[in-house]
Amino acid sequence: MTVCQILRNKAEERVLAILEGKKPPPPIPGRGEAEPSTEEEEPSTDVEQVARDQIVEYLNRKFKGHDLARIVDVVLQAQGYVTRRSEPGPDGGVDILAGAGPMGFSTPRLCVQVKSSQSPADVTILRNLLGSMKTFDAEQGLLISWGGFNQAVLKEARQSFFTVRLWDSGDLLEAILKNYDNLPKDLQAELPLKRIWGLVVEEE
Repeated sequence: MTVCQILRNKAEERVLAILEGKKPPPPIPGRGEAEPSTEEEEPSTDVEQVARDQIVEYLNRKFKGHDLARIVDVVLQAQGYVTRRSEPGPDGGVDILAGAGPMGFSTPRLCVQVKSSQSPADVTILRNLLGSMKTFDAEQGLLISWGGFNQAVLKEARQSFFTVRLWDSGDLLEAILKNYDNLPKDLQAELPLKRIWGLVVEEE
C-alpha cells in the first residue's frame, strides 16, 4: 500500500549484502541504535543530605543571634530540662541555665553558651564557659557554635569530656529533629518540617 525508501543505518547496503551472502556493514552509531556511552555515570543524589542542607540554610537565615539561643532553649525543655534564658545583651558568658527535675534543682545542672557566628569558635569561649560553670555551680556545660570549632578548642575540650559537650550546626539540627514533635507549636510554625519516608534501594 505504501512505497518508501529506508535509508537509516545503511539499510539498502545491509539488505543487499545479506542477499549476496556477505557480512552486512555495521550500523552507524546514533542512528537508530544506541551509541556506547563513554561518559562516567553521575553519582546519585543523596536526598537526605540535600534536605538537611536546606534546613541548615533556613535556620541560618531565620534564626540569627539571640534567636538561635531561643531554639536551643526549647530543645532543652523538650529534653526535660527546666531552663532560664538570658535576655539579649551581655549575658556574663551564659545564654541558658538548665537543670533537671520538676523545678530544675536536680542534677545535671548545665551552663549553655550559644554562638551563632559563621566563624569557628576559639578556645577563649570554651575557657569562659568553664569559668561560668564554676560561678553558677554547674556540673556540666554545653557550648554551641554554629560555625564549628577550631583545632585548639577540640583539643582542649577533650580534657573536659566528662563536663563539657560541643555542638556545631549539625549536632543542633540532630537535636531539633529528634525532639521536633515535642517542640512548642509556635516554634514548629516558624520552622515547618515534615518527615518523609523513602525506600532504601539495595544495589544488586
